[in-house]
Amino acid sequence: MIHIATLGKTVGLKGDMKLHIQSDFPEQFVKGAVFFINKHDTITFGEINLEKGLVKIKGYDTPESAKKLTNAKLYTTLEKTKQDIRLEEGEYFWFDIVECDVYEDSKRLGKVQEVERITLSDYLLIETDAKLVNEGFAKSFLVPYHKNFISSVDIEAKKIETTGALDILEAS
Repeated sequence: MIHIATLGKTVGLKGDMKLHIQSDFPEQFVKGAVFFINKHDTITFGEINLEKGLVKIKGYDTPESAKKLTNAKLYTTLEKTKQDIRLEEGEYFWFDIVECDVYEDSKRLGKVQEVERITLSDYLLIETDAKLVNEGFAKSFLVPYHKNFISSVDIEAKKIETTGALDILEAS
C-alpha cells in the first residue's frame, strides 16, 4: 500500500478535517473516494475542498467523532493507483522507479532505493554497487531526476541509463 495523505485536526462544527496530501496526484481526492486507514479498514470521502485542504469523512459528522481519525494515514494500493492515474509520456510512478538498476556507459552504478523530493526537485537515492563500494566509493549517492542526468528509463527491464551520475558518485 502507498501512503498518499494524512488527516489532520478537525475544523468547524460538522466534523471537517484538514487533509495533508502526500501525493503528486490530487485528482484522486474526490467525493466518494475510498482509502485504507490500515490493512483492513477504509474511510469514504464526503465533501472535499482541495483549495482549503478540507475533507468530510462519511459517518464522522461531529468534531468529536472525527477526532478519532486525527493523524490517520490514508493509503491506496499500487493496482488502484495504476488504474486511476494517467501518466504522460515519460512519466513514471515512484514505486516503479525504486529497485531499478542504474547504469552509465554499461557500468552498473547501483540500485535505486528511494525517490526523495528535496525542495522542488526529485532525486534518486542510489545504493552503490558492492564492487564500487569495495573500490572506495560511497555506499550511496543522490542523482537528480532530471533530463540532464537521466538518459533513459525502462520500467519493464528495471533499468535506468544515466549521464553524469558516475561523476556525482566519484565526488561523493
